[in-house]
Amino acid sequence: METSLDKSALAGASSGTGNGTAAANAATAQPAAKVQRTVYSVLGAISFSHLLNDMIQSLILAIYPMLKDNFALSFGQIGLITLTYQITASLLQPFIGIYTDKHPKPYSLPVGMGFTLAGLLLMSVAPSFGVLLVAAALVGCGSSVFHPESSRVARMASGGRHGLAQSLFQVGGNAGSSLGPLLAALIVIPHGQRSIAWFSVAALVAIVVLTQIGRWYKRHPSIKKARSSAPHATLSRNKVMFAMSVLMLLVFSKYFYLASLNSYFTFYLIDKFHLPVQAAQIHLFVFLAAVAAGTVIGGPIGDRIGRKYVIWVSILGVAPFTLLLPYANLFWTGVLTVIIGVVLASAFSAIIVYAQELIPGKVGMVAGLFFGFAFGMGGVGAAVLGQLADATSIAYVYKVCSFLPLIGVLTVFLPDVEGKRAKA
Repeated sequence: METSLDKSALAGASSGTGNGTAAANAATAQPAAKVQRTVYSVLGAISFSHLLNDMIQSLILAIYPMLKDNFALSFGQIGLITLTYQITASLLQPFIGIYTDKHPKPYSLPVGMGFTLAGLLLMSVAPSFGVLLVAAALVGCGSSVFHPESSRVARMASGGRHGLAQSLFQVGGNAGSSLGPLLAALIVIPHGQRSIAWFSVAALVAIVVLTQIGRWYKRHPSIKKARSSAPHATLSRNKVMFAMSVLMLLVFSKYFYLASLNSYFTFYLIDKFHLPVQAAQIHLFVFLAAVAAGTVIGGPIGDRIGRKYVIWVSILGVAPFTLLLPYANLFWTGVLTVIIGVVLASAFSAIIVYAQELIPGKVGMVAGLFFGFAFGMGGVGAAVLGQLADATSIAYVYKVCSFLPLIGVLTVFLPDVEGKRAKA
């Protein structure tokens, strides 16, 4: 069945393939980014799918207090659930990205969402901790397919506005992440573990939307060029590897810190301020909503002023607020977490696009590498911080993590890739 998505998106996909001399004249008269227009219908659809995907994932994080009580889990076991999901996702993503750079698979997106659906249904009836881990692994497999391929779709539909496209794509995920705790408080906590299955409807809707995106993806001109030689990087191999290492350290600092909030913020609020579970989840929802807002800001600003500046402000600039957080009262804890969410979230789309500029022609590999590494760091962070909380206290975890954004000073070593290309 053809939809409005297919029709409007196909128009955007073919807009840069004009006839003969007219196309050549247009290419010399305009920058390449303006020849192919931004396909907002596709960006909206992939962002909506990202919202549904990450809503399901954050729902799992938000029901940790319930699972802890139902299965008598320790903080270490809670961290192991996150680690299982994140490691499954992170290990597969780069390999999927490398493969699909050479062999695009338009319909892999709905297949990946099928794994997420299976994991969701299994978690709703899981009778033991071991089965919970299997369900988490299935959800991780779904993410490992979804993120590199959907990031590629966002770039294909960007019309040259890569930062904007990545931000729109990622804000869907962040908005979905913010909805998870709210829906957990309203639906899962009152109705119990089996009510998790109700969210299978969201996964089914995502499968339908992703199938339509797959049709557009299959007809996009870039599919025919996938096997052609990629453009060469403007920097030497050693400089590229060094810059990628710096970016990885920055992602480590960002996602290790975010793990402390995503997995343990509700426990922190309950422990320090004696909030009920549902009130703590509302605070988590507000933080994740701030993350979604910050994601929208980072990409377009990076397109205008340069992505390196966004990375500077986002990682290092958040340090004063993280250092204050462990000593704040409840009111200022809410204020500080909103600031931290907005500022810290603006970095990732800038990092992704910056890395894709460092290694041109490897969109899937770069997206898979960074999404996978981010998930891996989130999983390792959750497991390590869970063990640290068991050995010390939740409050101590936040004091230790408050220093992580200082790693942002390493941004000074990133080469000025955008400046070099501007002069070329």
